[in-house]
Amino acid sequence: MPKPYRWFALSAAVVACDYLTKLALLSTFAPGESRAIAPFFNLVLVFNKGAAFSFLATAQGWQTLFFSAIALVAAVVISVLIVRNRDKSLFCFGLALILGGALGNLYDRLVYGHVVDFLDFHVAGSHWPAFNVADAAITVGAGILIVESFLQKNPDEKPV
Repeated sequence: MPKPYRWFALSAAVVACDYLTKLALLSTFAPGESRAIAPFFNLVLVFNKGAAFSFLATAQGWQTLFFSAIALVAAVVISVLIVRNRDKSLFCFGLALILGGALGNLYDRLVYGHVVDFLDFHVAGSHWPAFNVADAAITVGAGILIVESFLQKNPDEKPV
């Protein structure tokens, strides 16, 4: 498989995993239902019309189109970066995770009008905002890009 396609395959795997986990929760949980899995972790079915940490969730509905447009632009930019930098494995790995996460949440916005969240971590009564596989992929991908930015660079390498 040519190198850029492996990164797009990884993105597709993230989208598939995100879709399947959301489908499983949507078919077995009622909205707002929560089940304890561990002393620090619940599965819960919640819907988020906003972005991370429910940013703009209470807006009048325009945010769905706004965040969908951002995801589409990001997907195009990330795809171009992957093709242009296909030999930078760590960089492309991070981008592929972000791309898959963005597309997973974009699907939710276009089909449901909101993002399906279900992973609920908590400690001492304080809960981290619920999130999903796509959100986790975006976060891990961003972390990888941060780490990659600090690694030794080839002095002859041209910037992106």
